[in-house]
Amino acid sequence: MTLSDTQKEGGHIGEPANMRHVHKPLNHDSAEKHVSGTATYIDDIPEPDGTLHVVPGWARNAVRGRMSSIDLGAVRTAPGVVAVLTAKDIPGINDCAPAMGDDPVLAKDEILFYGQVVFAVVGTTRDAARRAARLAKIEVEPSTPIISAEDAVAADTTVLPDYQFRRGSPETGMTAADTVLSGVLQVGGQEHFYLEGQVAMAIPEEDGGMLVHSSTQHPTEIQHTVAKVLGIPDALVVAEVRRMGGGFGGKESQANQWACLAALAAASTGRTCKIRLDRDDDMIMTGKRHDFRVEWQIGHDGTGRIRAVDINFLARCGYSADLSLGVNDRTMFHADSSYFYPDAVIRSRRLKTDTCSNTAFRGFGGPQGMLSAERMIDAIAITLGKDPLEIRKLNFYDADRNLTPYGMPVEEHEVMKDLFGQLEESSSYWERREEVKAFNAQNAVLKKGLALTPVKFGISFTLKHLNQAGALVHLYTDGSVQLNHGGTEMGQGLYQKVAQVVADEFGITIDKVRITATNTSKVPNTGPTAASSGTDLNAMAAKIAAATIKQRLINFLSDLHSCTPEAIAFQDNKVFVGELQFSLAEVAKLAHQARIHMSDAGFYATPSITWDRDSASGRPFFYFAYGASCAEVTIDTMTGEMTVDRVDLLHDVGHSLNPAIDIGQIEGGFVQGMGWLTTEELVWDDAGRLRTHAPSTYKIPAAADIPEDFRVALYASKGNPQETVYRSKAVGEPPVMLANSVFGAITDAVASLNPGVVPNLDAPATPEAIMKAVRAIRQAAPTQGMAGA
Repeated sequence: MTLSDTQKEGGHIGEPANMRHVHKPLNHDSAEKHVSGTATYIDDIPEPDGTLHVVPGWARNAVRGRMSSIDLGAVRTAPGVVAVLTAKDIPGINDCAPAMGDDPVLAKDEILFYGQVVFAVVGTTRDAARRAARLAKIEVEPSTPIISAEDAVAADTTVLPDYQFRRGSPETGMTAADTVLSGVLQVGGQEHFYLEGQVAMAIPEEDGGMLVHSSTQHPTEIQHTVAKVLGIPDALVVAEVRRMGGGFGGKESQANQWACLAALAAASTGRTCKIRLDRDDDMIMTGKRHDFRVEWQIGHDGTGRIRAVDINFLARCGYSADLSLGVNDRTMFHADSSYFYPDAVIRSRRLKTDTCSNTAFRGFGGPQGMLSAERMIDAIAITLGKDPLEIRKLNFYDADRNLTPYGMPVEEHEVMKDLFGQLEESSSYWERREEVKAFNAQNAVLKKGLALTPVKFGISFTLKHLNQAGALVHLYTDGSVQLNHGGTEMGQGLYQKVAQVVADEFGITIDKVRITATNTSKVPNTGPTAASSGTDLNAMAAKIAAATIKQRLINFLSDLHSCTPEAIAFQDNKVFVGELQFSLAEVAKLAHQARIHMSDAGFYATPSITWDRDSASGRPFFYFAYGASCAEVTIDTMTGEMTVDRVDLLHDVGHSLNPAIDIGQIEGGFVQGMGWLTTEELVWDDAGRLRTHAPSTYKIPAAADIPEDFRVALYASKGNPQETVYRSKAVGEPPVMLANSVFGAITDAVASLNPGVVPNLDAPATPEAIMKAVRAIRQAAPTQGMAGA
């Protein structure tokens, strides 16, 4: 994989000529620490003398039901136990929910799902606390748990009201269509499986204050929730996070409970307390990507052009709302993928089940919506006997058909088409299509599949007030800069990108910029690092802060040297004033002596976004990011085993701030999406117990699963048409949906067994799912398909 000359050198029309860092493939700021094992995570922070360890306790032999008795006597008297905390020990509000007030920190009267925390053991060692927690005797009056989406529909249980988008008259459109297809797609969930599990350390401070180190994507929410649970003002709580060992959305809201338990224990004992979940407990107790039952119907004409769409998303949300409102809304926003629906109704039901509360996961509902759209496109192509690529291109947004079902125009439809066309050519799609046909004709057991799928992903929080960020920048008299902002670093390179922007704003080398841990006492009231907007928001806020300080220096120097501001330039740790030259340190010292303020709290709020959820109208996204992926797979029809033979990715990141980091994000996002769609299967039994709660039973992609032929490139963009930082585009979440090509290629391979019949293949396409689809398609009559007038 190589970078183009433009990607190496950086620089674009209309941008400063003296940029030395932005657009360059610089190393991640913690790269050396990561590979050498010296990066400090929360479990690496030196523990103060007397630190205690917190372990959650739960009813291991009970599932859903009312607690009839709780005997914690043996737990309290176990060796090394300092305290045992229950709901009655919470001085404030027993709730760690992000919004709806329906997530108790500790269960009180009723167990709502298998694995719900009932008490917390505080011990001198983690081992002692874990052993003690198993001694609890909890009796439960069991009730039959609601597990599946179908169970929830039958019981009519929801965590939030139903919601829908409607455009035109889909009923009329279906009637007018030449052909109507329908089907059901089951889309599985996904475990976050971060390398660093849920962890927090709370340190009591004077006057009832609390410092909480939390592995969280949302420090402000940790601050607010801990204060609520302890019954103290927000100002008495400081939340801090330097880095996470992965987040992927699982630490946006669900880090709250563990930070609260650490803080509750610290407040109760007056000593530093730390909680680090065991991997099995982490997987059992915390939420996943939402799984869906998707009921779809699509009408089209004789060429395959879509006439009307009717989609019903049945989401399994778990026992509480958590972030299900936003996740499910985004599923609906992306139910069009990259295709124009003339008439459409897109419905969503947010179902309540007696399982852990599902939560944010990279893509935040978008992947489930887009996969559903691709299934409908495949169904049209297969029943018409056409290549799916033809049907995709036929239904793309264009100049005349460019309005989404929720009323937002697709302003860069030409970028999407150009990018898609480039990958179609560079991947040699049509030549390889003939090779795949020839291979399948010659092989009875092994079958190949090929698919080229698009990505159109909206960037912004759909909850408008989250689209804001603050940054604190200090310039010191030695010419060094300290940087802090509300974004969190989870390995995605946010800190590095923001530092590059600040370095170029001051014209200094990157070693002069000191990155500091995200801290709620420095930058308050921040939003979560999510929705792929971390760089868009925080880099812009930091750029504004740095530019403000620089402008003060320019004004000072302009007066001092009687020159125009245009005569002053900052570059290579120096400041040029006409023919004169100074180090930035000299200028900073002079400015300090002249009482010039060299600190600024920059603030940025995303413009142009307006979304009225009640009327389902407005502009929920600042812009779209685009991508395309071509995948070739081979399946074994005797065993269901599958290999990904080759992948070609082309992705739009606007003018990349750091091409190396962006390519890494594209690679990682694709592989994570591939795992979701092929190997990562979550299984609950009829009693509501998660059976896939360890690496031995839950299969994430490993090194051997990465395609041997893996080609990744950045689209040669003209830049984001919106005024983002240096016209870049977000890259965190969109690449996950590039993996839809793998699922499409598997569908293509199975479909080759019986032309004209749409495979009944669900996600994830595990070997078992592939075998089930293979058996079903071999038994189906070629004329059956899924079509009906």
